[in-house]
Amino acid sequence: MQTTISFVLDGKIVALDFNSGSQLTPTTTVLNYLRSLPNHKGAKEGCAEGDCSACTVVLGELAAESKIYYRSVDSCLLFLPMLHGKQLITVENLQNKKGQLHYVQSAMVEAGGSQCGFCTPGIVMSLFSLYKNHNMPTREQINDAITGNLCRCTGYKPIVEAAAQACVYDGIDHFTDDELATVEFLKSISHDSIHIRTKDQEYFRPHNLNEALSLKSKYPNAIVISGSTDVALRVTKGHEVLPQLIDLSGVDELQSIQETADTLTLGAGMILSDVHQAVKNNYPALYAILSVFGSQQIRNVATLGGNLGTASPISDTLPVLMAYNATIILQSIKAKREISLDEFILGYRKTARKLDELITAVRLLQSQNGAIIKSYKISKRKDLDISSVSAGFRLEFNDNKTVKDIKLIYGGMADRTKRATNTEQFLLGKLWKREIVEEARLFINNDFIPISDARGSAEFRTTAAKNLLLKFWSETV
Repeated sequence: MQTTISFVLDGKIVALDFNSGSQLTPTTTVLNYLRSLPNHKGAKEGCAEGDCSACTVVLGELAAESKIYYRSVDSCLLFLPMLHGKQLITVENLQNKKGQLHYVQSAMVEAGGSQCGFCTPGIVMSLFSLYKNHNMPTREQINDAITGNLCRCTGYKPIVEAAAQACVYDGIDHFTDDELATVEFLKSISHDSIHIRTKDQEYFRPHNLNEALSLKSKYPNAIVISGSTDVALRVTKGHEVLPQLIDLSGVDELQSIQETADTLTLGAGMILSDVHQAVKNNYPALYAILSVFGSQQIRNVATLGGNLGTASPISDTLPVLMAYNATIILQSIKAKREISLDEFILGYRKTARKLDELITAVRLLQSQNGAIIKSYKISKRKDLDISSVSAGFRLEFNDNKTVKDIKLIYGGMADRTKRATNTEQFLLGKLWKREIVEEARLFINNDFIPISDARGSAEFRTTAAKNLLLKFWSETV
């Protein structure tokens, strides 16, 4: 195992050795690293939890055919070793060698998209990612690109205008001119496993699944990270020192898609942006909920397995995946098993995963037997918000239009993602009629005793849960 990480910054390879008395640690964030450099202070810390994206940077990653794919990310949530083998691009890199502003920077100036300037570098980096990935983007694509960026000064109208004005050159810029050289830099970086040991921490970044499973067997209590958008908050907000980490971001086997006539198997290490595209055609309810999952910066780092592994009671993905009857694949160095998501969630942030196991994949059936499946999310704002109540519903009919099977799964209503079993039982075998659904709504009171917190009162949650059932009826008749 190597003890250094390497990445491309400012047109050259940067190698960092954590074992040579450096002040850097395995949980130093990319933002704090950049702020320690003399010429990369454009990225700002506004919230340290991925809610404002003033810290946005762009990562360039090797894609097929020796091309580079660009993704915007929140540098405040990214641990420094996760840069290994990637290109790091900051706002300081956007001007070309002649000192000319990038197209997105010029457009921001011309459209009057900046005032105080605190958030502007992050917004510009989001627009740069949009520029590299979408030529002549739609309004929806522009909105999605800047959903994670807060702007309190100009509002979004001039920023949207700047995006539309800039993104018309098919992604061509000085990064295009330098791309071949950057590809060679990235190819030259070793992808061996990494082991970093400092005074208080030990960090492992295995290169393959077998090694990851061996490490999990040897260090069963090590914290597993697969994107760090949740665990990073323990560092940035809780100021914890995490003693031992196993980072799965370098395990290619966990990032693959396997498709057969019957199933779609998604690797647990797939980032949610890629999952979003993979399910677009055949799993519309999952696609819809991922469209309002966090922000683009979050979805470009957060992984499917990481999201499920947290077992959050307000998870956006768990209810709809349960509605699709998804199964989860758990693997240890000794064995592999597959269980339903219903069996996987045991309680508040408690799962059926054993200490020596890793989540390796999620499996969906290609055919849903004509079932109607919908997903819903109730939150205080549409984008970049935590659910007050979420839901995934599944409905199948008998030939006589009575309810053959129904699953009503809610998040935010209990200590875990949970089915409304009493309500389901009442509806089974009955006609799918409004008056019957109205009566069924009363059973929600027996299924859940929600709590009141900052996201909503218990009364609000109960009312919302009832109304979602009626909404589901209205969308299925």
